[in-house]
Amino acid sequence: MSTTESNSLYDHLELADTRTILRNINQEDAKVALAVEKVLPQIEYLVEEIVPRMQNGGRLFYIGAGTSGRLGILDASECPPTFGVSHDLVVGIIAGGDKAIRKAVENAEDDANQAWIDIQSFGFNEQDTVIGIAASGTTPYVLGGVKAAREEGLLTGCITCNANSPLASEVKIAIEVVVGPEFITGSTRMKAGTAQKLVLNMISTTVMIKLGRIKGNKMVDMQLSNEKLIKRGVRMIMEATDLQEAEAKEYLLKLGSVRSAVEAFYQK
Repeated sequence: MSTTESNSLYDHLELADTRTILRNINQEDAKVALAVEKVLPQIEYLVEEIVPRMQNGGRLFYIGAGTSGRLGILDASECPPTFGVSHDLVVGIIAGGDKAIRKAVENAEDDANQAWIDIQSFGFNEQDTVIGIAASGTTPYVLGGVKAAREEGLLTGCITCNANSPLASEVKIAIEVVVGPEFITGSTRMKAGTAQKLVLNMISTTVMIKLGRIKGNKMVDMQLSNEKLIKRGVRMIMEATDLQEAEAKEYLLKLGSVRSAVEAFYQK
């Protein structure tokens, strides 16, 4: 039996009091970061392979089903507002299409051919990277997608929570975060989902830093999509220059980004 399907270390959950349930969930969650730490070399290897490809026009695709697919979409959707990149640079694809983001689509994950069809709808080139996300490491949709991508010469990686899974054998760089049995047996939205989210954060954030989308520790290319972010941008400009608040805001709104505003200030 795979680790993600093995029995919980806890039983008779329906008889436990609230505090005990919460404490035990927390104890299990504490194991996740330690499991991620063990695979840092594999994450580093994947990032170092992705960066030069993206510098040469490549994109990053995440493919997954269910929770795994939703996590990929979440990470991809945050890249444009956080780093100011185009929406087609990091792409999250879920089995069953966008309607599966909110509601499960029956049997969508069982189609081994559909993921590659979905990727092709965005176009692809040899500099692209495809990362398959599947806690079990056995999802046909993900397996078929990474296999086809590898055969077409794309870089392939995966994030899974079982060791020696079929998915790991289909990709160049496998990230296997073995977090142990779930608190509720088989509920991989819990520890496995948390592990996947942590790894996705690491990959996209490190790639974007390496691509020059962060200055110091600031999101200087973030999109100014609400008043909170405009205020944050103004503070960044004030810290980087001797401008007062009103002048900093004028620069920001005129030029559209913290980076452009600071550069313009020092070029005047």
